[in-house]
Amino acid sequence: MEESRHDFYQTARTKYSAQVRPEYIKTIRNLVLNEVASTLARTANGPENKTQIDTIILSAIDRLDTEDMQKGDKLKLLKELKDEIYGYGPIQCLVEDTGLNEIIVRGAKHVEVERRGEIMDTDVAFDDEEHLRKIIDRIAAWSNRHIDDANPMLDCKLSDGSRVNAVIPPIALGGSYLTIRKFAAIPFRIKDLLSFGTMNEPMAEFLEAAIGRGRLNVLVSGGTGSGKTTLLNVLSEFIPDTEEIITIEDAAELQLKQPRVRRMEARPANVEGRGAITIQRLVVNALRMRPDRIIVGEVRSGESLDMLQAMNTGHDGSLTTIHANSPREALSRVETTVLMSGMELPVSAIRQQCVGAFDLIVHTERLRDGTRKIMSITEVGTMVGEIVSLQEIFRFVHDGESVDRETGKKKVLGHFEATGVQPNCCQKMQDNGAVIRQEWFRTGKRR
Repeated sequence: MEESRHDFYQTARTKYSAQVRPEYIKTIRNLVLNEVASTLARTANGPENKTQIDTIILSAIDRLDTEDMQKGDKLKLLKELKDEIYGYGPIQCLVEDTGLNEIIVRGAKHVEVERRGEIMDTDVAFDDEEHLRKIIDRIAAWSNRHIDDANPMLDCKLSDGSRVNAVIPPIALGGSYLTIRKFAAIPFRIKDLLSFGTMNEPMAEFLEAAIGRGRLNVLVSGGTGSGKTTLLNVLSEFIPDTEEIITIEDAAELQLKQPRVRRMEARPANVEGRGAITIQRLVVNALRMRPDRIIVGEVRSGESLDMLQAMNTGHDGSLTTIHANSPREALSRVETTVLMSGMELPVSAIRQQCVGAFDLIVHTERLRDGTRKIMSITEVGTMVGEIVSLQEIFRFVHDGESVDRETGKKKVLGHFEATGVQPNCCQKMQDNGAVIRQEWFRTGKRR
């Protein structure tokens, strides 16, 4: 039988051990949450309201026999209650961990994280499905979004820019799923990618010249989790501060530092199915805003055609990404997405548009050991019959694997190399004022 609040505190004084027992934490938390629920319902979650709630929490904990409760346990309980009321509940500690790349919740009792490319289990868990749904609803509310049985999918971002995706029943069959993809508080720069081994110095210097003064249009391709957005953010730092830049994203993730940046974000439909603003509409509108460069976070449907038009009509040096497993497949995916625009264009015309639009394809992959590498920098050539010619400039070559004696984990070995071909786009780069160094293209094994 459920104990009254007074009886519970009396019982807790005799039963509470030095170790915080989970059942008591849950019971205390529920009691405190009931006390603050009315306060939360009456006022916004402002500073005064937080002060009131903090007072209620401390009062509830003080009613326990603090002599039997170690200070560390009391602080642990206090933090858990605050996380439950103000934050993300049991995963708050994971959200605050800057060393994590991703948080994966597979139902109430299974929480995993990705750290340095490796997926690891955690001992973090929600009480039950209702507890998990409460946190998902809170994230949706903070983002001015809504998720329910009629609209069981959520795509939004946290205040720190982390990307959130949630799926609930009836779509999710094993309980609700929640994925939070985190981004570094301080964006990575080119020197960081060099230290990670994502590319080598000749590749970095070539890309800096190509995107900066060279004003080449670049398509970044790769699979899910391969680091496309991170790479796009790093490459965008090569754009001069004097240029007008417009970024267009599904969920704002780019963190450009130039002073002349205008950011636009797509908007999903409301609960009535109205009010959606697509990437395609934003690209069309961006052309009226006099940008020097347009950066589209990812092309996945009809906006590809408008992006091609922009690159072909004076917006040199623009950047975008696409999901693909190779440079050749990236062009094929662009063709497919252009057809999704509803325009009945022949494939040869689309390919001709790609040839005129894209100068380089930078392909990145996440390898088996979790590391991310630029696998290829490829020049988009001319039409040869019905086929677009591609010319590889730099590539990553696998040398095998090694095993760490201490951890037993496998590590992919390899090196970067130039193919020895000087790309035709160098002439365009030089015409735009970029300096070309012949040593970039010398063949040979390079780290």
